Amino acid sequence: MAVINRIAGFAEEMTAWRRHLHMNPELGFACHDTAAFVVERLREFGITEIEEGIATSGVVAIIEGRGPGPTIGLRADMDALPLDEITGAEWASTRPGAMHACGHDGHTTMLLGAAKYLAETRNFSGRVALIFQPAEEGPGGGRVMVEAGVMDRYGIGEVYALHTMPGQEVGSFSTTPGPIMAAVDTFDIHIKGRGGHAAYPHQTCDPVVATCGIVQAIQTIVSRNHYAMQDLVVSVTQIHTGSAENIVPDTAYVNGTIRTFDADVREMVHPRLREIVAGQAASYGVEAELKITVGYPPTVNHPEQTARAAEIAAEVAGAAGVETQRMREMGAEDFSYMLEARPGAYLFLGQGEAAGLHHPGFDFNDAAAPYGASFFAKLVERMQPVE
Repeated sequence: MAVINRIAGFAEEMTAWRRHLHMNPELGFACHDTAAFVVERLREFGITEIEEGIATSGVVAIIEGRGPGPTIGLRADMDALPLDEITGAEWASTRPGAMHACGHDGHTTMLLGAAKYLAETRNFSGRVALIFQPAEEGPGGGRVMVEAGVMDRYGIGEVYALHTMPGQEVGSFSTTPGPIMAAVDTFDIHIKGRGGHAAYPHQTCDPVVATCGIVQAIQTIVSRNHYAMQDLVVSVTQIHTGSAENIVPDTAYVNGTIRTFDADVREMVHPRLREIVAGQAASYGVEAELKITVGYPPTVNHPEQTARAAEIAAEVAGAAGVETQRMREMGAEDFSYMLEARPGAYLFLGQGEAAGLHHPGFDFNDAAAPYGASFFAKLVERMQPVE
């Protein structure tokens, strides 16, 4: 039960990597500087088989072990979020409108730490595929990398990932077999009425009142259209309309998110949303155009791989430091596409008390990085031992 000594020995170096990445966040698929930093470190470690430019800026690197065997995939996401940072840290983002508010700088650092150790020791059989992925925060870089053929091209048999979790004890792990994160879909509603003077509403067809009716009715999907014991979230997150207190506007816009685990629930929500929007629009005499964008599928851990990963996590954190039946999250993750393509597992790594994920005050806890890097390294050594 311990962090690997060699990894603990270069923890300060990992902190320097992480803080450099934190200061230089990039969004979506355009993680070019981050990828260049990753590749430079990999070459320093003596890793030569590196493919760049996958899904625009993704990287896959291969470390050969001692003798034949399977290939295990380890994934880290690299992209940041479109936020202005408020941490005040010396290593705060230097790029306005972008910050690492979800710990991807830490994820990349932990995989680099594991890569440094594994490239030095190579105490495993087969190969390790290091997957550095852009565009987890919305665009779906995981899907694009799978569609680009990385699983088949590198013969990856299993795949694993970690995500930092504030509020969970530093260096502890939590996971669960089966669904661990939700599917996500997005809806956009464009409402068209007839504007005019707010003093003469009878001469208008008010899209503001129609919008209020639509938003209120959407809430009945969760409260009245699905079984209460099944997880479902339907949240309206944006309403945009109007320009002045004495003008009834012509149009309004509504946006929101749908989170599900069960395919039948997901299939119920979409037509019900269409019925509500059409019915409410008709009742208020406005036009309403609904667009539903199907997003990430649920992230579903494979039971056998999850159990083995939890056992290996216990070698780093101790049995008391691993939760194996954590409550599943309504957040979403494009690692789901990789778990659809190959068996594997997704685990959370505690980083202690901190601002929440996606908050402008969030900062990855560097003390957690040696635990994550040690987990990745031990995972490879235990899953693919030298015979």
